[in-house]
Amino acid sequence: MKYQQLGLIGCGLMGGSFALAMKQAGLVGRVVGYSKSPSTTERARQMGVIDQTAESALLAVAGSDIVLMAVPVAATDATFKAIRHLVKPDVLIMDVGSTKRDVVDAARRTLRERIGSFVPAHPIAGKELAGVEHADAQLYRDRQVILTPIAQTQPELVVQAERLWAALGCQVRTMSAEDHDAAFAAVSHLPHLLAFAYMAGVMQQKESEAFLQLAGPGFRDFTRIAASDPAIWRDILIANREEVLKQSERFRGALGVLEQTLKDCQGESLEALVQGVAQVRSHWRLNTRQK
Repeated sequence: MKYQQLGLIGCGLMGGSFALAMKQAGLVGRVVGYSKSPSTTERARQMGVIDQTAESALLAVAGSDIVLMAVPVAATDATFKAIRHLVKPDVLIMDVGSTKRDVVDAARRTLRERIGSFVPAHPIAGKELAGVEHADAQLYRDRQVILTPIAQTQPELVVQAERLWAALGCQVRTMSAEDHDAAFAAVSHLPHLLAFAYMAGVMQQKESEAFLQLAGPGFRDFTRIAASDPAIWRDILIANREEVLKQSERFRGALGVLEQTLKDCQGESLEALVQGVAQVRSHWRLNTRQK
């Protein structure tokens, strides 16, 4: 399996890492890239992430037999509109968005009869530092990739996508867009929201600077994701807000129980609650290097 040309739309961390991974694995002959920022595209060319720059998303698709859309989820609809006239049945088109229902809706709305070429994808990978400067050919290795094809997706392209990600060293899973968004609201999107809220709560206190000087490994581990890209997480949280708010309500319920136990000074009950969650957490193993 080798592609003649990858059309890369979005030459940042995720797109750049995908291009480098494909090159390192010998899976692509040439990479043509486009980014909204010409300086980003040129930087990607200078780094060898892409071989040729394109002046538009449409020109990045022209002549490509595989296309990766590595753009913010809020830009998905506009990107589909820009490229739809060159979407061909035998061209594999994927995205890397962290939400899927909104992406699938945009594809249905914009690609219409050409939607069969689109295989929605979510590689569970990333870094706090964005930008093509941090692109890494090993970013996706040993990570999970979730595919959320719909009824109109061509089965042969789903198989092709599975084989491609597997060739990059990924563990591939398939599920519906609805199940994906519900699951990741619980294990990714809400944790980010909580990290942002916790940091905001600390910063609002007049002693915040003194508190931060005393912070240790626990604080570092809990707040690591609070340093994530603000624009990316704005789009993710808004796109999946219904599921995130459901998870937030469940969290507030669990927090309320702990708070009431503290108010009542019920030491044994508090210990039992902590022991229950600690036991589950200690037996959980991260079998992929997820972000």
